[in-house]
Amino acid sequence: MTAASAPGPPDDVTVVLSGYGPVGRAYADLLRTRGAELADRYGVRLRLGAVRTGSAHCLPRPDGAVPPRQAWGPPVALEQSLDRSGARVLVQALPSSPAVRRQAAEEAVAALRRGVHVVTAAKGHLLTHWRELGDAARAGRSLIRISGATGAALPAADLARAGVRGLGCGSVRACPNGTATFVLDRLAAGESLAEAVGEAQRRGIAEADPSADLSGEDAATKVRLLAALLWGWEPSAVRVRTEPVDERTASAALAAAARGNRLRAVAGASLGEPSVVRVRLEETVPGDPLHALAGPEKAVVYGCPEAGDIAVSGGRSSPAGAALAMLKDTLDVTTAGRFGFG
Repeated sequence: MTAASAPGPPDDVTVVLSGYGPVGRAYADLLRTRGAELADRYGVRLRLGAVRTGSAHCLPRPDGAVPPRQAWGPPVALEQSLDRSGARVLVQALPSSPAVRRQAAEEAVAALRRGVHVVTAAKGHLLTHWRELGDAARAGRSLIRISGATGAALPAADLARAGVRGLGCGSVRACPNGTATFVLDRLAAGESLAEAVGEAQRRGIAEADPSADLSGEDAATKVRLLAALLWGWEPSAVRVRTEPVDERTASAALAAAARGNRLRAVAGASLGEPSVVRVRLEETVPGDPLHALAGPEKAVVYGCPEAGDIAVSGGRSSPAGAALAMLKDTLDVTTAGRFGFG
């Protein structure tokens, strides 16, 4: 038994998964293929109890495999999914789009009020329903975790929520969007914007529509959420100012590279400028954690004047990375209340 394990048999925990795109499929595969390992190492046996989308619903097979879509049934109410499965966690792998924002919010609030923990990779409802989600969690004595919405495998939310607590963090500087970093480095190597974006898409780094990544909107959203965890800012009230990566950016990227520096799309927030998030194209110098990023890596630097800057970097930008972040969060909410070093 490892140091992280609890004595006795594993605790059986059922999960309902909402959303079954690339991230949802990767998460379901993790539960199926790593279940025994997780039970042995963390004392929690995670089981997928149901998978739901806006148009269909299914029950996994006994071995945890999800049946093909043609075998799914019609959608059922969330309460029915939770009650029938006895779920303790609702995992949301829904797209961050206006079309599903209300669905994501309603499902999360309903689950939290029933005492079911929520792990989400969707961003939209976090921006618009932050206070309502918090109230629902308090009413149900449940937990909500958002790592997948703030940087995929990068544990930025864990640091913002608890890791820098009490350290007097007064600012955040971040490159939380892997596509923007990748594209800027390709521009610095002499490629055109179209070539850089095309290569990012070919490698699965960029979405088919990269506008949110290149405009700075995605980076600003992630920092809005981190600021909410750090300082209690209401995300919907945060003002955003962005500088995009566009055709005019190539010359600045090349000039920075000629000086041994790297152009970065840096999203920042500070207690000195309450409820404002800015995304700027900054020329970073060697020694800056944001300068050291390679390819689609991400980084967040928490400015703690007395403790010193605290940085976290890396984290894969991919469905697999987001699924791993949600798995980490699922383990976090289901092992809360352990003792000792666990």
